[in-house]
Amino acid sequence: MVIVFALVALAVLAAAAGLHWYLWRRLVRDTTAGPGRARRAGTAVFVAAPVLMVAALVSERAGAPFWLQRTLGWPGFLWMALLVYLLLAVLAGEVVRPLVRRFVERRRQPVPAVAVAVPAAAPQSEPPVEPVPSPEPEPAAPSRRLFVSRVVGAAAATAAVATVGQGTYGVLRGPRVKRVTVPLAKLPRAADGYRIAVVSDIHLGPVLGPGFAQKVVDTINATQPDLIAVVGDLVDGSVKDLGPAAAPLAQLSARHGAYFVTGNHEYFSGAEQWVEEVRRLGLHPLENARIELSGFDLAGVNDVQGESEGHGPDFTRALGDRDTARACVLLAHQPVQIHESVRHGVDLQLSGHTHGGQLWPGNFIAAAANPTVAGLEWYGDTQLYVSRGAGAWGPPTRVGAPSDITVVELRSTRA
Repeated sequence: MVIVFALVALAVLAAAAGLHWYLWRRLVRDTTAGPGRARRAGTAVFVAAPVLMVAALVSERAGAPFWLQRTLGWPGFLWMALLVYLLLAVLAGEVVRPLVRRFVERRRQPVPAVAVAVPAAAPQSEPPVEPVPSPEPEPAAPSRRLFVSRVVGAAAATAAVATVGQGTYGVLRGPRVKRVTVPLAKLPRAADGYRIAVVSDIHLGPVLGPGFAQKVVDTINATQPDLIAVVGDLVDGSVKDLGPAAAPLAQLSARHGAYFVTGNHEYFSGAEQWVEEVRRLGLHPLENARIELSGFDLAGVNDVQGESEGHGPDFTRALGDRDTARACVLLAHQPVQIHESVRHGVDLQLSGHTHGGQLWPGNFIAAAANPTVAGLEWYGDTQLYVSRGAGAWGPPTRVGAPSDITVVELRSTRA
């Protein structure tokens, strides 16, 4: 197993090195006339940035001192996002490069000289002409290849930086509220219009800290929900490091309280400690458990990652002895748990995990691994709603998958 892991790690590093070499060649070597200050600076970026990216990933997973994680996190994770869009932009540049070259060649074609006949003038004696000093030679214009490489490279870099900048701003400003109406046949009239604020994937960590948590809390409270559901991946780190960042969660306010289920990242961060911490903050963990509310049952199951610690999802324990005539809403972090929900007669499953793909075209990868990437879908008699999440993992950046907090309004078909 160790040998296989080492081989996979070497293959990933080799692929990353090849990718960076290709981008360096197109964006640095091909856009500079020769060895010099500009090429040295560009080369330094393409050496230091991947080192910071790998260091940020390793420090987070290895539980390095938190100050070091924060120091490496911003530059390392932002480069991860920038790398994606530099690659896409440079590949697009390969397509347009021949068109740019052809355009430049046409613009630089010399205009043929036209001979004009001038009548000969009678010879005249002229005073001697003083010699005129020759003008200073003008700097040689860059070659067509160099000029085209600079145009395409500058356009690619500008597009990538603008994309990542806009995507990062979208995350840091905080999630926007999305509203979804879900009809439930078993919901009694008295519970018609019941509102659940669903938040997932906040991912507090070295990059997103207490200020971001406060924005999430303020946005949720402003919706004045009846109940709050935190469906996993709250943190990326230990209680010791991130306890202060999670402290604003104590301000969550809803008529029937706030509930929490674990996500896969809780099991990378010390799930048992975080379950106790969120309980201390006033949230109610649902560890393969169920409560009866007025009008429907609310249940929660552990994330599938918990199986590695003997604390995986247990649908029988959470749902086995319930009154199936009552509507049931289940909190489960990963959408793949929908199939068990269908078998246990759940009416609505609320999930997160996918981030909606987070960085386009990551949505296609997410679609290959999850039954639903984002939004509301039917599976038999069970509905599944998947939130894109409030935060971001790794790069604090989203492209094509805006963050959200969803207010799910339950409607009775009997009303």
